[in-house]
Amino acid sequence: MSDRILDMISSPADLKVLSVEELEILALEIREQIVQTTSRNGGHVAPSLGAVDFILALHSKLNCPKDKIVFDVGHQAYAHKLITGRLGQFDTLRQEGGISGFPKPSESPYDVHPSGHASDSLSVALGLAKARDMRGTDEHIVAVVGDASIAGGMAFEALNQIGQDQTKMIIVLNDNEMSISHNVGALMMHFGSIRASNQYRATRDSLQKIMEQQGVIARSMLNVGRSAKDSMKQLFLTHTMIFEQMGISCTPPIDGNDIRAVRDVLDICLETNGPVLIHLVTKKGKGYEPAVRAPEKFHGISPFDIRTGQTKGTPSKAPKYMNVFGEALVKEAEKDQDIVAITAAMKDGTGLAPFASRFPKRFVDVGIAEGHAVGLACGLATGGKKPVVAIYSTFLQRAIDQMIIDVALPNLNVVFCVDRAGLVGDDGPTHNGMFDLSYSRMIPHMRVLAPSDEAELVHALHTAIALDGPFLIRYPRGEGQGVPLPDEPQVLPVGVSRVVREGDQAAILAVGNLVNQAVVAAYLLAEEGISARVVDMRWAKPLDRQAIVEAAATGYVITVEEGVISGGVGQGVLSVLAEEGLSPRCLTLGLPDEFVPQGKVPSLLSHLGLDGQGIADHVKKLMGDAHAV
Repeated sequence: MSDRILDMISSPADLKVLSVEELEILALEIREQIVQTTSRNGGHVAPSLGAVDFILALHSKLNCPKDKIVFDVGHQAYAHKLITGRLGQFDTLRQEGGISGFPKPSESPYDVHPSGHASDSLSVALGLAKARDMRGTDEHIVAVVGDASIAGGMAFEALNQIGQDQTKMIIVLNDNEMSISHNVGALMMHFGSIRASNQYRATRDSLQKIMEQQGVIARSMLNVGRSAKDSMKQLFLTHTMIFEQMGISCTPPIDGNDIRAVRDVLDICLETNGPVLIHLVTKKGKGYEPAVRAPEKFHGISPFDIRTGQTKGTPSKAPKYMNVFGEALVKEAEKDQDIVAITAAMKDGTGLAPFASRFPKRFVDVGIAEGHAVGLACGLATGGKKPVVAIYSTFLQRAIDQMIIDVALPNLNVVFCVDRAGLVGDDGPTHNGMFDLSYSRMIPHMRVLAPSDEAELVHALHTAIALDGPFLIRYPRGEGQGVPLPDEPQVLPVGVSRVVREGDQAAILAVGNLVNQAVVAAYLLAEEGISARVVDMRWAKPLDRQAIVEAAATGYVITVEEGVISGGVGQGVLSVLAEEGLSPRCLTLGLPDEFVPQGKVPSLLSHLGLDGQGIADHVKKLMGDAHAV
């Protein structure tokens, strides 16, 4: 028989019979469970540890799933999962066939929104609140948003309407000073001034006493909303004016790791008729000292040793693509003073930390604002600089309009370095880079390079910087192939592929990371007497027409890419063949027209038929029954 409170929690309703002291014990048990599970599976450790206390406070006061909690970037929601009936499955967190590392509506009625990209929770929550009001029902709507996410443009657009409409809802601002890298920008400085002020320290230490002694007065002032704004400012809000001026009542900064304090302020805010923002200050990584000391490392981490906090496994001899990119960019910038690096809250995640250290005046972190990052690059390029924009594939989707209008239309010298292209594995569908080949190939003037190894990445970066016009370079998460890096990078001829294995009975035209799987397939086919050529296309746009024509001469053309087929390289190859009047037997292999779940990348590729064996099987099937499996 377990002595843990956690083992007796099957739904948030069970929290309502617990005392604050018991909730605090439960918080310790949840933190222990999170650390134990993520030490085996990896995961977003630091953000989830920091959010445990206020998540328990929320669920102990709300009546979910009738009431709704919308998480903004759901990697802080592990405690939410543990108390909403998923304790028995928690050991499968982020594993293939297991529960997601993010809220997932198809997984649980307590998960409202598939939170994976930042700054959208306020818009979603406002929509839920307005739908409630149209129905005439009375559920509470709560948006949980981080201090980095609330600085995003979409969040400000939502705040503008929330203040205007005075819709009843609660915004929980989780202020922990961190996103993936340290937060930047004027709003972050604003929060920093709150944390550093004597008023904040006094308020934090005396909040519980004030709530107990003056609860009726505080409650009445919050209820009158905007008409009491001046009184509220004088009592609490000298430093939270930015939200007050938008028409949103605000609490003072509150210790978000103090369950009693959060519950007390919720009692007041749940009775408020308009929008109210609860400003919580939390400690990222709370309860696990290695995560407290290194919150960036433990934002998202692979399996680790609980005692030391060090990651497990044998270190790869091959460098990570992001590190190869970062080091190559530093070398380029040493020779070209016009190069400027831009990222959106991903300095460490994109490998730009060495550049930021070496060239601090030529490095810009715009925060979680991808559209702004690309617009900024437009201005820099117009001003004669050479901006290199490093953003994950899935997040660059948020700036497609700026890529088209601000960069491609004027044909500016901007280089997009797109990390995490293709499948990312454990983070699943919200983070898979499935669409960058399609959305970049459709843009006029854009040229797209897909290096197949780390040496090709160095050449690709040098090429994109050396030539005029917009470029996009896509490369995967994780380690390279272990090939030697070039001493002197070369400018690659535009639209020219390279043959990596000769063959005359079929031609596999492969893109990027899957070139190596295509080579494995060719070896497997050779064992069965089939001679297959493998072409590293290098360029997803413009395509190598001559290589495609030569491939058609074999009679069988197979394209392989780690992106969606619609609008991808394979369809581009088919268009070239049609334009040339050629009609070989063709097959386009890529990611299916569905969202790919989490799992280890090699396993996912195998299930999708995109590993060496899968590609070989597809080729044999295409070539006819004589070679069919």
